[in-house]
Amino acid sequence: MLTGLAPLAGAAAAQSGAARVERWGVFETQFAGPSSGTPYIDVKFAADFKLEHRTIAADGFNDGDGVYRIRFMPDAEGEWTFTTRSNRPELNGKPGRFVCVAPSAGNHGPVTVRNTWHFGYVDGTPYLPFGTTCYAWTHQGDELEEQTLATLKQSPFNKIRMCVFPKYYAFNRSEPPTYVFERDAAGMNDYTRINPLFFRRLEKRVAQLMHLGIQADLILFHPYDHWGYSNMGAANDDRYLRYTIARLSAYRNVWWSMANEWDFVKTKTLSDWDRFFRIVQETDPYSRLRSIHNGAVLYDHGKPWVTHASIQGDDFEKIPGWLDAFRKPVVFDECKYEGNIQQRWGNLSGQEMTRRFWIGTVAGAYVGHGETYLNDQEVLWWSKGGVLRGESPPRIAFLRKLMESNAPGGLTPMPKPYYPAAMKPGEYYLYYLDYHQPALNQFELPAEVRFKADVIDPWNMTVTPVDGTYQGKFQLKLPGKPYLAVQFRKVV
Repeated sequence: MLTGLAPLAGAAAAQSGAARVERWGVFETQFAGPSSGTPYIDVKFAADFKLEHRTIAADGFNDGDGVYRIRFMPDAEGEWTFTTRSNRPELNGKPGRFVCVAPSAGNHGPVTVRNTWHFGYVDGTPYLPFGTTCYAWTHQGDELEEQTLATLKQSPFNKIRMCVFPKYYAFNRSEPPTYVFERDAAGMNDYTRINPLFFRRLEKRVAQLMHLGIQADLILFHPYDHWGYSNMGAANDDRYLRYTIARLSAYRNVWWSMANEWDFVKTKTLSDWDRFFRIVQETDPYSRLRSIHNGAVLYDHGKPWVTHASIQGDDFEKIPGWLDAFRKPVVFDECKYEGNIQQRWGNLSGQEMTRRFWIGTVAGAYVGHGETYLNDQEVLWWSKGGVLRGESPPRIAFLRKLMESNAPGGLTPMPKPYYPAAMKPGEYYLYYLDYHQPALNQFELPAEVRFKADVIDPWNMTVTPVDGTYQGKFQLKLPGKPYLAVQFRKVV
């Protein structure tokens, strides 16, 4: 029997009278229903939420021991009412209401695509993704997971890629604290019985990330499996997706990634991935961001159910073509990792990771971090979390601050620049000289606007003003060192 059933921390639960929940917060209510048989398979449960003329349907879920919950994210203030729907009479036609109030400080709502190639919060607040990868951090036990959260709180990262399923791979061979499905004595999954304890652990961490202001990019499938989750069969795959969406979609910080390295999951076909996208798109009441991450083969990010391109690789020269072809944001979620392991994808220097962030940013895309430094405990950040050991995070923080101060809505690539460059047209121009080291360079800015110039050292994290103002076509003396940047800011 499952114990410890309690309303989720951070959710406004329905009690006597009308509960109050902030806009873009989580409303939760629960009902008693069937506990015998296979309710995960047999019981259908949902609710219709209404505010004035609007109705939004949200699926509920079985949380064990005859408890059924529904979670809902209200997007407008006022009194909402709801009525449940079910194929079981004890769960059908149950009414309720709650009052949605103004959002608290720091609650800007979910992130959506903005201005074709960029992102932003729904309340209009800018959002620039500076993400990291921590695939299996929620499967490590409370002590290490709390340490990971403490590290994230002090880090520059406002997005994290993480797997729903546990992962079995190099430097990560441990068993998870709980399993997704109930298992028999031989360790065989019973796909008719979901394990609510597994999801309670996961959603607790998602809620904690939400309160830290970090987006949870949830990876729904991956190939690095030891437990049968990558080969459950189509019906079980689809049921798992619907259950996961019902439990987690109400959290405003959730993004959906169909897979890590989708083309390496040999038990599934391209049509399976198309079907997964459609299920997520049709079942998620809030249209959370949706992507899919490649191994060797790119998925067609131009398909209508994909909201942004999630790329593995360092083909930054392809960014202009992808931006033009997909008409969507491009995120290099994996451009290899800073670390010192023998695998070629995990031994970048801190300087090279920093360089890749700059290259991607000035090309109009976004770049993700990862770290794989060996240690005696074999707790590598990219998989298990823990603490950050690399040199790039403070440099990424420096770049994030620079971007948020000068181009919070994102940068537009400059057409055919001599060096990588992007702009906020008429206001801000950023050039990255990469490994080149000119002592003198020609620039061309709008002739009718005056600009101040700064030389930026991304590694030493310095911004050095240059005397004078600049406009039109001109030459600028430079330090003649590699890996520098130059920014031009409009004189107000």
